[in-house]
Amino acid sequence: QVQLVESGGGLVQPGGSLRLSCAASGSIFSINAMGWYRQAPGIQRELVAVITSSGSTGYADSAKGRFTISRDNAKNTVYLQMNSLKTEDTAVYYCNAQVGFLPYWGQGTQVTVSS
Repeated sequence: QVQLVESGGGLVQPGGSLRLSCAASGSIFSINAMGWYRQAPGIQRELVAVITSSGSTGYADSAKGRFTISRDNAKNTVYLQMNSLKTEDTAVYYCNAQVGFLPYWGQGTQVTVSS
C-alpha cells in the first residue's frame, strides 16, 4: 500500500555533496518512520539515517555530522543531504518506510564517490 521512489543518486568526487529524495505514495498516513539504508557489494544492508513521525532523527556513526535527513510532509518526501562524501559511501541507497512492523522499500539509487 506504500510506494517509494528514490532519486538523486549519481557520481560525485570525494568531498562533494549529493541530495537524495524519496517520494512516498499510497497509504502514507500509516507510516511511522522513514529512513535511508545503503548496501555495497558483499556488505549487509545498513541503516544510514532515520526520521520518525514526530520528527526525531537518528544516524549511523559513519553518517553523523556529514548527513542530514529531513522531511517535507506537504510533498510526502524524505531527503538525505550528504556532505563531505567519502569513497566508502559508495553504495546503493534504499529508502525505507515503516508501517507498524511492516517495512516497505524503494528500488534503490546508486551513489558512487570516486575521483
